[in-house]
Amino acid sequence: MVKDLSVGNPFKVLWLYSLPLIGSVVFQQMYNMADTVIAGRAIDDYALAAVGASYPITMIFMAVALGCNLGCSVIVSRFFGQKHMTEVRESVSTILIAVAVLGAVMTGAGIGLGDALMRLVDTPETVFADALAYLYIYIGGFLFVLIYNVCTGIYTALGDSMTPFWFLVASSLGNIGLDLLFVLAFGMGVAGLAWATFICQGIAAALCLLALMLRLRRLGGERKPKAFSFALLKSMCAVAVPSILQQSFISVGNLFIQALVNGHGELVLAGYTAAVKLNTFLLTTLTTVTGALSSYTAQNLGAQKPERVRTGLLACCSICGALLVPFSVFYLAFPQAALLLFTQDVTGGAMATGVRFLHMVAPFYAVVAVKLLFDSVLRGSERMVPFMITTLSDLVIRVALCFVFDPLLGMGETGLWLSWPIGWTAATILSAVLCLFVGKKRLITLSAGKKKAQDGQRKQI
Repeated sequence: MVKDLSVGNPFKVLWLYSLPLIGSVVFQQMYNMADTVIAGRAIDDYALAAVGASYPITMIFMAVALGCNLGCSVIVSRFFGQKHMTEVRESVSTILIAVAVLGAVMTGAGIGLGDALMRLVDTPETVFADALAYLYIYIGGFLFVLIYNVCTGIYTALGDSMTPFWFLVASSLGNIGLDLLFVLAFGMGVAGLAWATFICQGIAAALCLLALMLRLRRLGGERKPKAFSFALLKSMCAVAVPSILQQSFISVGNLFIQALVNGHGELVLAGYTAAVKLNTFLLTTLTTVTGALSSYTAQNLGAQKPERVRTGLLACCSICGALLVPFSVFYLAFPQAALLLFTQDVTGGAMATGVRFLHMVAPFYAVVAVKLLFDSVLRGSERMVPFMITTLSDLVIRVALCFVFDPLLGMGETGLWLSWPIGWTAATILSAVLCLFVGKKRLITLSAGKKKAQDGQRKQI
């Protein structure tokens, strides 16, 4: 159901809007984690390492999909808040055509460069063949991932967070079922995990796109929408490209970190793979929830209601708090129990590595949540320069410290994990400053303009 986020109590609106998103991201992470869990539990730690070795490369592709999702949702949200339904429909058709071309180009490039990328991150030879097979199958289905993410971004821009939730439930359960079938029944190993994901992503993308087309027909409009608009594409790129770069920078940074982790051997790689999946589970959930704040901000600014943005920020902060507290406590108090999802090696090197990583980063989840909140307001208000500055600061600091602490100072894997909280803290401080004090006049001007218009109307009356 399409929902206007510019009316109603912001706390109630955002909580009701976010609950299906939280459910969606939980199932999406089940979807993503299924391969890792089954690799470690049903096969062995070498299969777990193979899936983990390709993970930072697949995340570069996922970064593009998420960036497109966030970029198109901000623009569509603004038009929807302004009640310009023709532009909403034109924006959707434009972004779908653009991502179809982008997906084809990236698929070809990924297949051509896959082997070189795997060698670039120093993938251990013992898991290289399985890791490369997994990567190629994933890249082959990237267009499905891209279309699905754009469609879900459009749904959330229209205030509908329930439809993506039901698609994810069906797709996630289907993926887990096929994982078990291909690995346990057919003995397809790591490749079977990738094929299960490929099939489920393809079905989900097709059904989600069909449902979206039917939904858009009911929106109406002032005129017949054009199939493609370069002007709208330029507007969406102004938001989507920085969002893509944000996600890509994080993924590229993780690629450098992965190369350092790989140098510590298969067991450290397996432990890191398990722990970073748990870490990603929470961070992706927080990113999805705070992404809702971008749509909320864009709709309210489009409706000339900037005074609701601050209240929305506080409401979203309460949602993040409700999520991160139990996860942080669980990761800190019971890290072995969490890691047992992925590895059978209860007392070995993989488990020890995972525990050290979680103990190092879990106390700082509140810090990164604050950064994501401020970043979402910057993106929703289309203040992309400060948004990009905060992203680059996190990347540069975290990656630089990894190389300083591990190869230069010889701190080993502990130095790698320590770079995460330091980078998060520095980037959060910068994001808060840029959001609260830089460019603040824009919102004040809008608010003043609204008040001035209201005063004028009163005088006329």
